[in-house]
Amino acid sequence: MAKKRPQTKAGKQQLKDGEIPVVGAREPCPCGSGRRYKACHGRAAAQAVAELVHRPFEGLAGECDWVALRELVPAATVELTLRGGLPEGVPSVTLATVLPMAWPALRRDDGSVLLALQNDTPSGDLSRDLADTLQRALAAEPGSPVAARRAPADGPRLQDVLDPDAAFEPVVHSGFEFWVPDAENATPEVSASLERANEAAIPTTLLSGVDAAYWCETPEKNHLRWVMPHPEEQLLDALARLHAAGTSSLGEGTRLVGSFRAHGLMVPVWDLPSAMGAAECEKPAAELAERLTAALASDAPLTAEERRARGGLTNRQVTLS
Repeated sequence: MAKKRPQTKAGKQQLKDGEIPVVGAREPCPCGSGRRYKACHGRAAAQAVAELVHRPFEGLAGECDWVALRELVPAATVELTLRGGLPEGVPSVTLATVLPMAWPALRRDDGSVLLALQNDTPSGDLSRDLADTLQRALAAEPGSPVAARRAPADGPRLQDVLDPDAAFEPVVHSGFEFWVPDAENATPEVSASLERANEAAIPTTLLSGVDAAYWCETPEKNHLRWVMPHPEEQLLDALARLHAAGTSSLGEGTRLVGSFRAHGLMVPVWDLPSAMGAAECEKPAAELAERLTAALASDAPLTAEERRARGGLTNRQVTLS
Protein backbone atom coordinates (compact mmCIF):
# COMPACT_ATOMS: atom_id res chain seq x y z
CA MET A 1 0.00 0.00 0.00
CA ALA A 2 1.54 3.33 -1.04
CA LYS A 3 2.55 5.70 1.69
CA LYS A 4 0.58 8.87 1.95
CA ARG A 5 2.45 12.05 1.09
CA PRO A 6 3.06 14.08 4.24
CA GLN A 7 0.67 16.99 4.49
CA THR A 8 1.76 20.53 5.24
CA LYS A 9 0.68 21.59 8.68
CA ALA A 10 -1.98 24.22 8.49
CA GLY A 11 -0.19 26.58 10.84
CA LYS A 12 3.27 26.30 9.23
CA GLN A 13 4.46 29.47 7.51
CA GLN A 14 5.58 28.77 3.93
CA LEU A 15 8.74 30.39 2.66
CA LYS A 16 8.97 32.57 -0.39
CA ASP A 17 10.98 31.27 -3.36
CA GLY A 18 14.02 33.45 -2.68
CA GLU A 19 14.16 32.34 1.00
CA ILE A 20 14.29 28.59 0.38
CA PRO A 21 17.68 27.06 1.32
CA VAL A 22 19.34 24.22 -0.59
CA VAL A 23 18.92 20.77 0.99
CA GLY A 24 19.49 17.17 -0.07
CA ALA A 25 17.58 16.04 -3.16
CA ARG A 26 15.56 13.43 -1.22
CA GLU A 27 14.85 15.60 1.81
CA PRO A 28 11.51 17.37 2.29
CA CYS A 29 11.46 20.74 0.53
CA PRO A 30 11.91 23.57 3.06
CA CYS A 31 9.01 25.45 1.44
CA GLY A 32 6.59 23.21 3.36
CA SER A 33 4.88 21.64 0.34
CA GLY A 34 5.44 18.11 1.63
CA ARG A 35 7.25 17.07 -1.54
CA ARG A 36 10.89 16.09 -1.82
CA TYR A 37 13.25 18.94 -2.66
CA LYS A 38 14.23 17.46 -6.05
CA ALA A 39 10.56 17.34 -7.11
CA CYS A 40 9.76 20.82 -5.81
CA HIS A 41 12.05 23.87 -5.65
CA GLY A 42 15.12 21.77 -6.37
CA ARG A 43 13.87 21.23 -9.91
CA ALA A 44 13.93 24.96 -10.76
CA ALA A 45 17.27 25.38 -8.99
CA ALA A 46 18.88 22.55 -10.95
CA GLN A 47 17.53 23.96 -14.21
CA ALA A 48 18.87 27.43 -13.40
CA VAL A 49 22.33 26.04 -12.71
CA ALA A 50 22.33 23.99 -15.91
CA GLU A 51 21.27 26.86 -18.17
CA LEU A 52 24.51 28.78 -18.57
CA VAL A 53 24.14 32.27 -20.03
CA HIS A 54 27.30 32.72 -22.11
CA ARG A 55 26.98 36.53 -22.45
CA PRO A 56 25.43 37.65 -19.15
CA PHE A 57 26.29 41.32 -19.75
CA GLU A 58 24.98 41.50 -23.31
CA GLY A 59 22.82 44.59 -23.80
CA LEU A 60 24.38 46.52 -20.93
CA ALA A 61 26.29 49.72 -21.56
CA GLY A 62 30.00 48.93 -21.32
CA GLU A 63 29.67 45.17 -21.81
CA CYS A 64 33.41 44.86 -22.53
CA ASP A 65 34.30 46.70 -19.33
CA TRP A 66 31.88 44.53 -17.33
CA VAL A 67 33.82 41.49 -18.58
CA ALA A 68 37.18 43.11 -17.79
CA LEU A 69 36.14 44.05 -14.24
CA ARG A 70 34.75 40.57 -13.67
CA GLU A 71 37.82 38.66 -14.90
CA LEU A 72 40.90 40.87 -15.29
CA VAL A 73 40.96 43.96 -13.08
CA PRO A 74 41.83 43.65 -9.37
CA ALA A 75 40.51 46.93 -7.97
CA ALA A 76 37.93 49.13 -9.71
CA THR A 77 34.59 50.81 -9.09
CA VAL A 78 31.75 52.12 -11.25
CA GLU A 79 28.84 54.33 -10.20
CA LEU A 80 25.63 52.61 -11.30
CA THR A 81 22.38 54.29 -12.33
CA LEU A 82 19.12 52.44 -11.63
CA ARG A 83 15.96 52.50 -13.72
CA GLY A 84 13.61 54.94 -12.05
CA GLY A 85 16.31 56.44 -9.85
CA LEU A 86 17.61 55.57 -6.40
CA PRO A 87 15.27 54.46 -3.59
CA GLU A 88 14.79 56.80 -0.66
CA GLY A 89 17.68 56.57 1.78
CA VAL A 90 20.13 55.20 -0.79
CA PRO A 91 22.52 58.01 -1.84
CA SER A 92 24.49 55.90 -4.33
CA VAL A 93 25.03 52.43 -5.79
CA THR A 94 28.59 51.45 -6.67
CA LEU A 95 29.82 48.37 -8.49
CA ALA A 96 33.13 47.09 -7.07
CA THR A 97 35.37 44.30 -8.30
CA VAL A 98 35.56 42.73 -4.82
CA LEU A 99 34.53 43.57 -1.25
CA PRO A 100 36.11 42.66 2.11
CA MET A 101 35.55 39.11 3.38
CA ALA A 102 34.20 38.28 -0.12
CA TRP A 103 30.82 39.87 0.69
CA PRO A 104 28.47 39.81 -2.31
CA ALA A 105 27.22 43.29 -1.37
CA LEU A 106 27.29 45.81 1.45
CA ARG A 107 24.85 48.46 2.66
CA ARG A 108 27.01 51.09 4.33
CA ASP A 109 26.05 53.05 7.43
CA ASP A 110 25.10 56.05 5.29
CA GLY A 111 22.73 53.89 3.22
CA SER A 112 24.92 53.67 0.11
CA VAL A 113 25.32 50.27 -1.57
CA LEU A 114 28.43 48.46 -2.81
CA LEU A 115 27.88 45.49 -5.15
CA ALA A 116 30.74 43.01 -5.72
CA LEU A 117 31.28 41.65 -9.23
CA GLN A 118 33.93 38.94 -8.81
CA ASN A 119 32.14 36.67 -6.31
CA ASP A 120 31.14 33.13 -7.25
CA THR A 121 27.43 32.86 -8.04
CA PRO A 122 25.20 29.78 -7.67
CA SER A 123 23.35 29.80 -11.00
CA GLY A 124 24.28 29.88 -14.65
CA ASP A 125 23.09 33.47 -15.10
CA LEU A 126 25.53 35.91 -13.53
CA SER A 127 23.33 38.85 -14.46
CA ARG A 128 20.33 37.47 -12.59
CA ASP A 129 22.39 36.62 -9.52
CA LEU A 130 23.90 40.12 -9.38
CA ALA A 131 20.51 41.78 -9.82
CA ASP A 132 19.09 39.72 -6.97
CA THR A 133 22.01 40.63 -4.71
CA LEU A 134 21.62 44.30 -5.62
CA GLN A 135 17.91 44.34 -4.84
CA ARG A 136 18.48 42.71 -1.46
CA ALA A 137 21.25 45.22 -0.69
CA LEU A 138 18.92 48.12 -1.46
CA ALA A 139 16.47 46.75 1.11
CA ALA A 140 19.07 45.75 3.73
CA GLU A 141 19.56 47.61 6.99
CA PRO A 142 22.33 50.24 6.83
CA GLY A 143 25.64 48.91 8.12
CA SER A 144 25.07 45.29 7.08
CA PRO A 145 26.56 42.98 4.42
CA VAL A 146 24.37 40.86 2.14
CA ALA A 147 24.79 37.08 2.14
CA ALA A 148 24.93 34.92 -0.98
CA ARG A 149 21.90 32.94 -2.10
CA ARG A 150 20.44 31.39 -5.22
CA ALA A 151 18.37 33.94 -7.12
CA PRO A 152 14.81 33.05 -8.11
CA ALA A 153 14.75 31.57 -11.61
CA ASP A 154 12.20 34.18 -12.73
CA GLY A 155 13.86 37.13 -11.01
CA PRO A 156 15.01 40.29 -12.81
CA ARG A 157 18.42 40.62 -14.45
CA LEU A 158 20.83 43.56 -14.46
CA GLN A 159 19.38 44.54 -17.83
CA ASP A 160 16.01 45.01 -16.07
CA VAL A 161 17.38 46.89 -13.06
CA LEU A 162 19.97 49.28 -14.53
CA ASP A 163 19.30 52.39 -16.63
CA PRO A 164 20.21 51.37 -20.22
CA ASP A 165 21.05 54.97 -21.19
CA ALA A 166 23.52 55.63 -18.37
CA ALA A 167 27.25 55.60 -19.09
CA PHE A 168 29.45 52.87 -17.62
CA GLU A 169 32.72 54.51 -16.57
CA PRO A 170 35.15 52.34 -14.58
CA VAL A 171 37.61 53.93 -12.17
CA VAL A 172 40.66 51.70 -11.65
CA HIS A 173 42.30 51.94 -8.21
CA SER A 174 45.79 51.07 -7.05
CA GLY A 175 44.36 49.39 -3.93
CA PHE A 176 41.16 48.63 -2.07
CA GLU A 177 40.95 51.64 0.23
CA PHE A 178 37.59 52.44 -1.37
CA TRP A 179 36.15 49.64 0.78
CA VAL A 180 35.92 51.83 3.86
CA PRO A 181 35.45 55.60 4.23
CA ASP A 182 37.86 55.63 7.18
CA ALA A 183 40.45 52.87 6.76
CA GLU A 184 42.26 53.81 9.99
CA ASN A 185 39.18 52.98 12.08
CA ALA A 186 38.21 49.78 10.26
CA THR A 187 37.63 46.56 12.21
CA PRO A 188 40.62 44.18 12.53
CA GLU A 189 38.93 41.72 10.16
CA VAL A 190 38.37 44.34 7.46
CA SER A 191 41.89 45.75 7.93
CA ALA A 192 43.43 42.30 7.53
CA SER A 193 41.33 41.60 4.45
CA LEU A 194 42.33 44.99 3.02
CA GLU A 195 46.03 44.30 3.57
CA ARG A 196 45.85 40.87 1.92
CA ALA A 197 43.96 42.26 -1.06
CA ASN A 198 46.41 45.13 -1.60
CA GLU A 199 49.38 42.75 -1.50
CA ALA A 200 47.84 40.49 -4.16
CA ALA A 201 46.64 43.24 -6.53
CA ILE A 202 48.45 43.52 -9.88
CA PRO A 203 49.01 47.17 -10.90
CA THR A 204 46.48 47.87 -13.65
CA THR A 205 45.58 50.91 -15.77
CA LEU A 206 42.67 51.52 -18.15
CA LEU A 207 43.81 53.09 -21.42
CA SER A 208 42.00 56.32 -22.28
CA GLY A 209 42.29 56.29 -26.09
CA VAL A 210 40.53 52.98 -26.84
CA ASP A 211 37.68 51.07 -25.22
CA ALA A 212 38.16 48.32 -22.61
CA ALA A 213 41.96 47.94 -22.95
CA TYR A 214 43.78 47.34 -19.66
CA TRP A 215 47.54 47.56 -19.14
CA CYS A 216 48.95 45.53 -16.26
CA GLU A 217 52.38 45.11 -14.69
CA THR A 218 53.90 41.77 -13.66
CA PRO A 219 57.38 41.05 -12.31
CA GLU A 220 58.83 39.78 -15.62
CA LYS A 221 56.90 41.68 -18.29
CA ASN A 222 53.86 43.87 -18.77
CA HIS A 223 50.71 42.99 -20.69
CA LEU A 224 47.85 44.66 -22.51
CA ARG A 225 44.54 42.80 -22.23
CA TRP A 226 41.87 44.21 -24.51
CA VAL A 227 38.24 43.07 -24.33
CA MET A 228 36.64 43.34 -27.77
CA PRO A 229 32.94 43.21 -28.73
CA HIS A 230 33.30 41.69 -32.20
CA PRO A 231 32.03 38.18 -33.07
CA GLU A 232 34.79 35.66 -32.35
CA GLU A 233 35.17 34.21 -35.86
CA GLN A 234 35.27 37.64 -37.46
CA LEU A 235 37.79 38.92 -34.91
CA LEU A 236 40.04 35.88 -35.33
CA ASP A 237 40.07 36.43 -39.10
CA ALA A 238 40.96 40.11 -38.65
CA LEU A 239 43.74 39.42 -36.16
CA ALA A 240 45.09 36.69 -38.45
CA ARG A 241 45.25 39.17 -41.34
CA LEU A 242 47.22 41.60 -39.18
CA HIS A 243 49.46 38.87 -37.77
CA ALA A 244 50.33 37.52 -41.20
CA ALA A 245 51.14 41.04 -42.39
CA GLY A 246 53.38 41.67 -39.38
CA THR A 247 51.14 44.46 -38.08
CA SER A 248 49.49 42.82 -35.06
CA SER A 249 52.00 44.11 -32.50
CA LEU A 250 52.08 47.33 -30.51
CA GLY A 251 55.62 48.20 -31.56
CA GLU A 252 59.14 46.96 -31.01
CA GLY A 253 59.45 44.30 -28.32
CA THR A 254 55.69 43.65 -28.18
CA ARG A 255 53.82 40.57 -29.37
CA LEU A 256 50.26 39.34 -29.74
CA VAL A 257 50.49 36.10 -27.75
CA GLY A 258 46.92 34.80 -27.72
CA SER A 259 43.53 35.51 -26.24
CA PHE A 260 41.03 34.66 -23.53
CA ARG A 261 37.37 33.84 -23.96
CA ALA A 262 35.34 35.43 -21.20
CA HIS A 263 31.55 35.70 -20.92
CA GLY A 264 31.05 35.37 -24.66
CA LEU A 265 33.71 37.90 -25.70
CA MET A 266 37.32 37.62 -26.85
CA VAL A 267 40.20 39.23 -24.98
CA PRO A 268 43.39 39.45 -27.09
CA VAL A 269 46.59 39.72 -25.02
CA TRP A 270 49.89 41.38 -25.91
CA ASP A 271 53.21 40.88 -24.14
CA LEU A 272 55.01 44.17 -23.54
CA PRO A 273 58.55 45.04 -22.42
CA SER A 274 58.82 45.82 -18.69
CA ALA A 275 59.82 49.40 -19.58
CA MET A 276 56.58 49.98 -21.55
CA GLY A 277 54.04 51.61 -19.28
CA ALA A 278 50.38 52.40 -19.85
CA ALA A 279 51.11 55.85 -21.28
CA GLU A 280 53.43 54.35 -23.90
CA CYS A 281 50.62 52.01 -25.00
CA GLU A 282 48.14 54.74 -25.85
CA LYS A 283 49.36 55.72 -29.32
CA PRO A 284 50.23 52.17 -30.54
CA ALA A 285 46.85 50.91 -29.30
CA ALA A 286 44.98 53.66 -31.16
CA GLU A 287 46.92 52.87 -34.35
CA LEU A 288 46.24 49.16 -33.94
CA ALA A 289 42.52 49.90 -33.51
CA GLU A 290 42.53 51.61 -36.92
CA ARG A 291 44.29 48.66 -38.57
CA LEU A 292 41.90 46.24 -36.90
CA THR A 293 38.85 48.19 -38.10
CA ALA A 294 40.09 47.89 -41.68
CA ALA A 295 40.81 44.17 -41.26
CA LEU A 296 37.34 43.56 -39.80
CA ALA A 297 35.79 45.20 -42.87
CA SER A 298 37.51 42.80 -45.27
CA ASP A 299 35.52 39.83 -46.55
CA ALA A 300 38.29 38.41 -48.76
CA PRO A 301 39.14 34.72 -48.19
CA LEU A 302 42.13 34.19 -45.93
CA THR A 303 45.40 33.41 -47.65
CA ALA A 304 47.40 30.30 -46.73
CA GLU A 305 49.66 32.39 -44.50
CA GLU A 306 46.67 34.06 -42.84
CA ARG A 307 45.08 30.65 -42.20
CA ARG A 308 48.27 29.48 -40.50
CA ALA A 309 48.30 32.63 -38.39
CA ARG A 310 44.65 32.05 -37.46
CA GLY A 311 45.38 28.48 -36.44
CA GLY A 312 48.16 29.68 -34.17
CA LEU A 313 45.89 32.24 -32.53
CA THR A 314 43.14 29.66 -32.05
CA ASN A 315 45.57 27.21 -30.42
CA ARG A 316 46.58 29.89 -27.92
CA GLN A 317 43.06 30.64 -26.71
CA VAL A 318 42.10 30.07 -23.09
CA THR A 319 38.48 30.07 -21.88
CA LEU A 320 37.98 31.86 -18.55
CA SER A 321 34.20 31.56 -18.41
